[in-house]
Amino acid sequence: MTIVWIIIIVVAVAIAWIILAYNKLVQLNVKTDEAWSDIDVMLKRRYDLIPNLVETVKGYAKHEKGVFEEVTKARADAINAKGVEDQSKAENMLTGALKSVFAVAENYPDLKANDNFAKLQEELSGTEDKIQASRRFYNGNVREMNIAVKTFPTNIIAGMFHFGSRELFELENVGEGEAVAVKFDN
Repeated sequence: MTIVWIIIIVVAVAIAWIILAYNKLVQLNVKTDEAWSDIDVMLKRRYDLIPNLVETVKGYAKHEKGVFEEVTKARADAINAKGVEDQSKAENMLTGALKSVFAVAENYPDLKANDNFAKLQEELSGTEDKIQASRRFYNGNVREMNIAVKTFPTNIIAGMFHFGSRELFELENVGEGEAVAVKFDN
């Protein structure tokens, strides 16, 4: 009779462990999705600010057409990016293009003094800070998810229920500490 009770207890503990491990993986999955949603909201805000910024700069720097086309293309590519890796690449290109716009703005003192430009620049800077904070939050959740999916014994449950690793959202510091190279096509 004691062997039966031992078997029942072992089976009950195993079932309880499976339920707890599964619930942990579901929680981590939901947190990671929510964190990506935060990034997505900030990126959309950034995309909404860019056309206004470009139009403001265009009013002062009409002959800088190549820079504006580069920003417009980079913005479209970023909006249409699918998946974390493609989004990272597109965002890096967009950041580089935006740096070119700000480099152009340096050549126009009247533009730098324009209140609308200053406000847009400030909003964009604040949005960039929020994107970085959201990215850190997302990557922290991805790290926890990946640890749970890859470590024993949770990896067994992850495999059984098809939980997989997630990609980190990496952004390069494009041009940080370097002069931005600006080339104009006339």
